[in-house]
Amino acid sequence: MTILEQVQDDVKAAMKAGEKDRVGQLRMVVNALQMDEKEGKGDEVAALQRERKQRLDAAEALREGGRAEAADAEEAEAKLIEGYLPEQLSDEELSGLVASAVEESGASEPKDMGGVMKVLMPKVGGRADGKRVSQAVREKLGS
Repeated sequence: MTILEQVQDDVKAAMKAGEKDRVGQLRMVVNALQMDEKEGKGDEVAALQRERKQRLDAAEALREGGRAEAADAEEAEAKLIEGYLPEQLSDEELSGLVASAVEESGASEPKDMGGVMKVLMPKVGGRADGKRVSQAVREKLGS
């Protein structure tokens, strides 16, 4: 079962349960996944990560603007989206993957970061935020 099919099933269940807010949030997720599919990208995990990041960025901006209630709603949507993402890598698992990618790419200094990321990102497979991955690589390469 694809993530899209799973979310569509959850929409139906939420409708039966009369959860209007949840239905709206889930429909937003369905729409994002369908748009991604229509554009031919077909990477559901990447689409969900983008949507999650947009919600978190919006929540931060809303908090800075003094709109805590709207920020809470954005964070709730981000949390809902997180539930459909693969389990995130622990720091230890990520560190192991980074060490392996550094060794595999032959990197030894910060300027080699691009090569490490190219090797590493397919191994991460959406189980860690890109910002977190690049930070771990920077730390490993000593920059």
